[in-house]
Amino acid sequence: MNKYKDIKEEKEEIVADKKASNFKSLLSGSFLSKEQVTGSLPFIFFLTFLGICYIANGYQTEKVIRDLYNTNNELKELRSEYITTKSDLMYISKQSQVARATAGFGLKELTSPPKKIVLTESEKEEILND
Repeated sequence: MNKYKDIKEEKEEIVADKKASNFKSLLSGSFLSKEQVTGSLPFIFFLTFLGICYIANGYQTEKVIRDLYNTNNELKELRSEYITTKSDLMYISKQSQVARATAGFGLKELTSPPKKIVLTESEKEEILND
């Protein structure tokens, strides 16, 4: 039993030393010079490329959202301008407003309904020949 405990303690020490050496190699940068890491450099570059694409996608999405927000604000402004202009046009085109605007030119509003002018064929020919 004593041998079993000794073997177990030795294994734990070896694992602890290995962890400490891995941490030291990480801090010193010596882990990069190993053949195992140099063999996996293409994969590391691929992961770096994917990370850059992920970040670029995030920026692009934020830009699209900002543009969408600005477009919605512009649409609201244009819609309110349209409604204001339409109501102004409706007010200006009222019969009373048209009569008031044309009064300065000496024009007056008709008080009698319009009359239909009927011409005979001979009157039409006479007018066209003159």
